Amino acid sequence: MCVLDVPSPIDLRQMVDAREWADEAMVKRPWRREFFAEFAEQLVAGSAVRVLELGSGPGFLAKFLLDALPHIAYTALDFSPAMHELAAERIGAAYSRIRFVERSFREPAWVEDLEFFDHVVTNQAVHELRHKRHARALHEQVRGLLAPQGRYLVCDHFAGPGGMKNDQLYMTIEEQRIALQEAGFARVEPLLLKRGLMLYAAS
Repeated sequence: MCVLDVPSPIDLRQMVDAREWADEAMVKRPWRREFFAEFAEQLVAGSAVRVLELGSGPGFLAKFLLDALPHIAYTALDFSPAMHELAAERIGAAYSRIRFVERSFREPAWVEDLEFFDHVVTNQAVHELRHKRHARALHEQVRGLLAPQGRYLVCDHFAGPGGMKNDQLYMTIEEQRIALQEAGFARVEPLLLKRGLMLYAAS
């Protein structure tokens, strides 16, 4: 049986769609800031210097972390030039501390030429693989980019009670944990669960 990816209803490479998404994201889910704060706390605890964000979008998380943690160097990876443009506008004075990489983590070669990172972070982006069956492979690639003692902070929507209905695009909370463990992470720690989002730390 052929399993098909779930098509996206919008094209975030287009500025119109990207700006509309950005304008609505924090309005629809203002509790995202609680997750941003948890990301920052975890990076402080881990003494992170080199940080990679996957699916960095319009720069909400990047802006928060760059402001909160003045010692970090940030790489923002996203497939959308429109999102990078919005992020650059948002980040402002911290622009010198961020490097933008335009590529899609749906493509197997997205890891090429990237250095090792102390932390890899991703927020509300793993489902953009467009099917949950791809998550394990992504997590395996992330593990290969982590420096010794590096950590992976991954937050996304989940399927099931209190979450999303589409169980092909989104994993259950348990499936999220299993995908990380099967990708080779020895320790998978739940950090924050709220309003349809789940944040894990994996190392």
